[in-house]
Amino acid sequence: MKVVEVAAGLVYREGRYLIARRNPGVHLAGFWEFPGGKRESGETLEECLQRELFEELGIRIDEPTPFQSIRHEYAEKTVELHFFHCRIQSGQATAIDCAEIRWVLPQELSNFEFPPADRPIIEALLRQSME
Repeated sequence: MKVVEVAAGLVYREGRYLIARRNPGVHLAGFWEFPGGKRESGETLEECLQRELFEELGIRIDEPTPFQSIRHEYAEKTVELHFFHCRIQSGQATAIDCAEIRWVLPQELSNFEFPPADRPIIEALLRQSME
């Protein structure tokens, strides 16, 4: 089974996280996610995240800080998700390559439907926000 490596950004601003809804017609269409994408050959995970956030949202981020990695097996593929904390350095987040975006408080994350692989991250962010 092929393993797909993905870098995802926990983009944080004024107490809220940026989430994006997946486009229709793609794997896990309609689900909400932390923005990011597949790592290309020769790219570091940090470079992948910076490229994907610029392509999908039109933003440049500061140096991403590793948070947590999760391996999840779907019927058709295995994904290895690498989550990074980051902040916007320049640009205004816009839904360029996603259906829509929202800025939500950590306790609001559970109101949105995320893929199963993202649930442990949401739980960790909730725990952090209560500390």
